[in-house]
Amino acid sequence: MKPTIVRKIQRANPDSIRMLGEYGVATVHEAQGRIGLMRPYMRPIYPAARAAGSAVTVSCHPGDNLMIHAAMEVVQAGDILVVTTTSESTDGMFGDLLAASCMTHKVVGLIIDAGVRDVTDITEMGFPVWAKAIHAQGTVKNTAGSVNIPVVCAGAPIQPGDVIVADADGVVVIRRDDADAVAAASKERIAKEAKSRERLRKGELGLDFYGLRAKLTELGVSYVDEFKD
Repeated sequence: MKPTIVRKIQRANPDSIRMLGEYGVATVHEAQGRIGLMRPYMRPIYPAARAAGSAVTVSCHPGDNLMIHAAMEVVQAGDILVVTTTSESTDGMFGDLLAASCMTHKVVGLIIDAGVRDVTDITEMGFPVWAKAIHAQGTVKNTAGSVNIPVVCAGAPIQPGDVIVADADGVVVIRRDDADAVAAASKERIAKEAKSRERLRKGELGLDFYGLRAKLTELGVSYVDEFKD
């Protein structure tokens, strides 16, 4: 594919993005049918990091962050940069200077299937980042790539404008056209879980109110008072 920068993308309803971010990765993942998770090696650089926004996708040559700089020209407030490389990389392609630029342009987070550096400074700035690795290895700015094209990041296919939700549980992708429906399903799941949590706090067993005793019987599980060889 010829290197391309797409200036304009469609984004999801801001209210749905906000709600999805509040509900969090685990709830959203369940609510949309247990799909959309990135691989578990994508971890926040500090535990309290949370973000939700529209994906601006960036495809880079490994060890070259030129296209991250190029992406800063087309981002809008509330976007999340989603950076992939054309082959595997752990080089530190993002540091505190790019974080400062992101914050100035109101980018709300970074998802990068590569390395990040200057972690102490970025953490003190409060800019949320999820990365494959923390690595001080520097990069160059020599190779063309693309911005706002379909990519695969940490195993998850992403279209520009899809919703990204990220927190301590990882990163999940919600298709832009599904954002409203998944937000509604997440709200229902939160309400259902609140009722279940209250029953568990009162001492009820999940075996009973989830109907799992029948499942144990179906699977041939037997109860005995003592184990005998």
